[in-house]
Amino acid sequence: MSEASDTRRAFRWSWLRHAVQAAALVLFAAPVLAAGWSLFGTSVGGGDAAATPAQLPFFGSLSSSSIGGLDILDPFGALQVIAASKTFELDWLLAALPVLIVYGLIRGRAFCGWVCPVNLLLEIVDFARRKLRIDVREMPVPRHAKLWIALAVLGLSALTGVPVFEAFSPISAVNKGILFGAVTGVWVLLAIVLTELFWGHRVWCRSLCPLGGFYEALGRFGQVNVKIDPAACIHCDACKHACLSDPAILEPALDGCDAIVRAGDCMACGSCIDACPTRALSFTLGRASKPAAPNGEE
Repeated sequence: MSEASDTRRAFRWSWLRHAVQAAALVLFAAPVLAAGWSLFGTSVGGGDAAATPAQLPFFGSLSSSSIGGLDILDPFGALQVIAASKTFELDWLLAALPVLIVYGLIRGRAFCGWVCPVNLLLEIVDFARRKLRIDVREMPVPRHAKLWIALAVLGLSALTGVPVFEAFSPISAVNKGILFGAVTGVWVLLAIVLTELFWGHRVWCRSLCPLGGFYEALGRFGQVNVKIDPAACIHCDACKHACLSDPAILEPALDGCDAIVRAGDCMACGSCIDACPTRALSFTLGRASKPAAPNGEE
């Protein structure tokens, strides 16, 4: 085996991804600590501490942040606010646009794979379940259910006048809980962990999370895609067992019907690439055309 091949095998996308997930937590925690506060909503004071973290160049959470005085909003959260308030402000669109552009160009669900703290927590649950040898159902709920749940959240936000998902978001339970001591979504997070541990594998991220549904729709246009080398694929299904989304999204590429994993559900997490023993899978830029059907068949 060549030295270049050994190097490729030594590198694992999961290591980089976990480093990015940890860095995201540190990034949001740093302004709170720099302001003289401690985490989880307590303050330790200090003579030179800023009055609030909001005075610093960067401050916020995954829902809303300020970078150099520019507001950045979670697009799905902004949609909920628009639905709940039945008003529209251009500033909201401008604040959500950078997030839409970044994830739209990369991969919508790259947020789920590379940033979302709930995904990081559930990977730990996956590890614990394997160690405890607990068997759970693989796909108890269809993965596209989260698209309809996202639409239902927007509809309920309009009916109730409240941004519904923000009121129980498990993402807030982790992100805002660490930063500000917020308890919103803690019970939902606990229920998700128990469900993942004893009932269904990845049922929240794969099938139920409305934010995941929003990013699935956006992910159909992403330019970072998993491609396959059909000649190297031995059809061992290691990639499907490793997939954090739905193993079914790999099938068109594995069956030779497509050159890339095209589904919007792909998180571009790299788990399938790490798992492939022959390195038949890799990342590529661009939306490659589907291969022509043999003999002109459709």
